[in-house]
Amino acid sequence: MKSQKLGRGLGELLGEIDEVYENEVSSKRDSIIEIPVEEIRANPYQPRKHFDEKSLQELALSIKNDGLIQPITVTEDIDGYVIVAGERRFRATKMIKSKTIRAIVVNFDEDKMRQIALIENIQRDELNAIELAEAYTELIKIHNITHEELSTMIHKSRTHITNTLRLLHLTNKTQKALTDKKITAGHARAMIGLDEKTQDLIVDSIIGQKLSVREVENMIKSMKKEDKNEEFIETKNSSNALSFDFSSIKESFNSLGFKHKISSNKLIIEFEDEKQVEELAKYFSK
Repeated sequence: MKSQKLGRGLGELLGEIDEVYENEVSSKRDSIIEIPVEEIRANPYQPRKHFDEKSLQELALSIKNDGLIQPITVTEDIDGYVIVAGERRFRATKMIKSKTIRAIVVNFDEDKMRQIALIENIQRDELNAIELAEAYTELIKIHNITHEELSTMIHKSRTHITNTLRLLHLTNKTQKALTDKKITAGHARAMIGLDEKTQDLIVDSIIGQKLSVREVENMIKSMKKEDKNEEFIETKNSSNALSFDFSSIKESFNSLGFKHKISSNKLIIEFEDEKQVEELAKYFSK
C-alpha cells in the first residue's frame, strides 16, 4: 500500500508539470508576465550541472530572432524569483543581454521545486548520464520507491534505470570523462566493476586511441583472461613449492638476535644496521 500511495504522489507531480506547460500556451496566457532578469536566480535543486555552450548559443540566437516562444516557470521568493523550469531558456536569454524575460509565476515550496526540477529534466532528456543517475537516486530517496516503481512512474525501463544507477560506482575520473563526453555511456558501462587503476588505464586508452565500445569490451575480456592465467600459474607454483625444515637454523638466528621470516622454501633475514651484517659474516667465516 505504501508504494501505491507514493506512486500516486509522483504521478500527481508529473500531472502538475504537464499542467504547468499546458498553462503556458492555453487560457492562462494572460498570467504570463515580464520579469527583470536580474530578479531571477537559478533553482538550487537543479540536477543539471553542465550546459553545452554551443547548444546555448544556438538557443540564444533563436530567441534573439524569433523571441521566447515558451516562457520559463518561476516561483516568487523573498528577494525575487527562483526558476522552477526553463533554466536553459533563462541562460540563453541572459546571453543576448535581454533585460527581461517572459515567465509564469506558480506557488511551489522547496520540496516541490526539487522534485519538479528532477522530473522536468528527466522528461526532456536534458541530463547527461551521471546527472541522470543522480536524479534517479534522488527520486528513489525522496519517495522511498524501488527501481521498478520508478520505472512505472517516469515511463523508463527498469533495466535502463538500474544500468544508469550503476554508473555512479565508476571512479571519479571515469565519471568526469563521461560527463565531458570524452567517452560514451557504452564505454562507461563496460568498465563497471573494474578497479580504479584499470579504469584509468582504459579511459586513457579510449581517449588516446579513439577506441570503440566493442574494442574496449574486447580489451577488458583479454585483461580478465590474462588475470585468470596469472592466478592459475601462481596457484600452481604455490602448490608445487618445496617445503623445508628451518627449525635448527632458526634457533641459531634467534640466539644471534637476527630478525627473520620463514616460508615454505624461503628464509629472509632482516638487518637493523651494517654492524649486524658484519657479525653474520664473521659467524659464517668461523
